[in-house]
Amino acid sequence: MGDDKLGRIAELLVGRNAIDGEIAAIIQRPMTAGHLGEWIASRVFDIELEESATNTAFDGRFRVGPLQGRTVNVKWYLKQEGVLDISSSATLDYYLVLTGPRSAAGSSRADTRPWCVRAAYLFDAERLRHEQDARGVRTGVASSVLRRQWDEAEIYPHDRNPLLRVSPHQVELLQLLAG
Repeated sequence: MGDDKLGRIAELLVGRNAIDGEIAAIIQRPMTAGHLGEWIASRVFDIELEESATNTAFDGRFRVGPLQGRTVNVKWYLKQEGVLDISSSATLDYYLVLTGPRSAAGSSRADTRPWCVRAAYLFDAERLRHEQDARGVRTGVASSVLRRQWDEAEIYPHDRNPLLRVSPHQVELLQLLAG
């Protein structure tokens, strides 16, 4: 019993595994959207990542600028679907979220999730927790975040959040990843 589609998938996976191996060698962490997103953010936003990739609540600290020394949890969502994994930890200062194209949450059948960065957002973790509590929204995996909150947190491509201004050089770096 032959299955041409399964055979083609096997061929594609060989190529993908080779690419993932090259990326893992560069970032020195397993190749996942989470680890690669942290590495990209560290390069673009000058974040010193924690030694352990399994550090609780935050991934690193900003090295320079007005947020210097503040903790940050980096997320990379291949689509911006209006949800965010939110921690209740008081040690976390900010979420830096990189996203692919905006998409409505829902069915993912035959859906592609392009490996690209189309937008970046900076959320004040404490403020977001308070706003979520006031709305009765639970913290945790895939917490619903209002469109207004995403808009206010946007730092790229639109400069809406005064907490972190993206420099022209950072814009150039992010544009490399636009896909």
